[in-house]
Amino acid sequence: MRSKGNWRWWFVGVLVPCAIWAQVKPEQTGQVEKLPSPHPRWVFATDLVLERTSVVDVEQSRFLGVVPAGYGTFLPLFSRRRPEIYVPSTYYSRRTRGERTDVVEIYSTESLGFLTEIPIPPKRALNRIALNHAALSDDERFVAVFNWTTGTSLSIVDVERRQFVAEIDTPGCSLAYAAGPRRFFSLCPDGSAFVVELDDEGRERQRRRTAPFFNPRSDPVTEKAVRAGAIWYFVSFEGVVHPVDVSGEELRFLPTWSLVDEQDRQQSWRTGGAQHLAAHARLGLLFALMHQGGPDTHKEAGTEVWVFDVREHKRLRRIPLRFPGATIYGFAIEPDASWRWPLPWLWQRALDHWIPPLVKSITVTQDAQPLLITACEFAGALGVYDARSGEFLRRVQPIGWMTDLLFAPYESSQ
Repeated sequence: MRSKGNWRWWFVGVLVPCAIWAQVKPEQTGQVEKLPSPHPRWVFATDLVLERTSVVDVEQSRFLGVVPAGYGTFLPLFSRRRPEIYVPSTYYSRRTRGERTDVVEIYSTESLGFLTEIPIPPKRALNRIALNHAALSDDERFVAVFNWTTGTSLSIVDVERRQFVAEIDTPGCSLAYAAGPRRFFSLCPDGSAFVVELDDEGRERQRRRTAPFFNPRSDPVTEKAVRAGAIWYFVSFEGVVHPVDVSGEELRFLPTWSLVDEQDRQQSWRTGGAQHLAAHARLGLLFALMHQGGPDTHKEAGTEVWVFDVREHKRLRRIPLRFPGATIYGFAIEPDASWRWPLPWLWQRALDHWIPPLVKSITVTQDAQPLLITACEFAGALGVYDARSGEFLRRVQPIGWMTDLLFAPYESSQ
């Protein structure tokens, strides 16, 4: 028996070949420009196929440029005090084999050009999702890069002095979360946090392990936490929020609360995707990418974004999602003069109603009127929503071949 959704894919199969007829206008080459100061509505989108991070002005729907990266997954880090972007990267002398070199590359936010690189031990973790595989200290002096061989450790890099400082073992504990000007922590398999404090030279001053703050057997947290101000928000597979306050001398584990109520559980609502959380620090909002599915569906794409007040632990609204946009080989599939009626109308209907949202990643701009940005891993396109009302505003495409992670790192001055 055919599923009810098969006819939707039939329309897409007919329309996509027709769209390839569209003419692509040639770009004017030879122009070199410098970017203005970073804007809150600049979104950075990583592309694992093209091995780069695309820089997009989602307010103007304008593609600004790219920041290159190396082999495998990567996580750019953004300085607010210096016009710099830090990218832990891996290179092999024979592309996918040969001698391995790991570095922290530094790029300019003004030109997106390469500035310098700092060699680090060739051990950095190359996992499918790079979230929290590196962290920038709160004073923006040190970068911690998570290493994973048969053991785990952090490579500490002084980005002010442009030098590798030390490798610090984190026995059995993984990832890197910034927790102050000289402090990082990692997650441990028993539900505790492994905390490392650095001295002013970036070497280990103190280490300690906290008591467990979640139960890894009954309901573990995912590693895809998001930070708002001094609080990290970890969410468990069953939707329980575990806030971790890093403002004091010791990590403080705040009371837990839930994203879902009993009715939501009965309807099998849960978080999922590659990057299922976003937060707005000033407004005190947490955004969660949700879908309906059973246990172990935490990698499924989301169909809605739920918005929560983190102070009241209350859901404010549900935002139904649309497909972010379709691209092929880096070109947008969208109507132009070569499309004949009713193809434009049918294609718009397909994008807005017939194709599932397939959203895997979300982020939120940090301005007074924030935008919610969504992405599908199979397309180089962004969906743009009013984060407060949930209104769908536009699609921005093309931005690349595929979209992995999203970042809106710059805050508004107002």
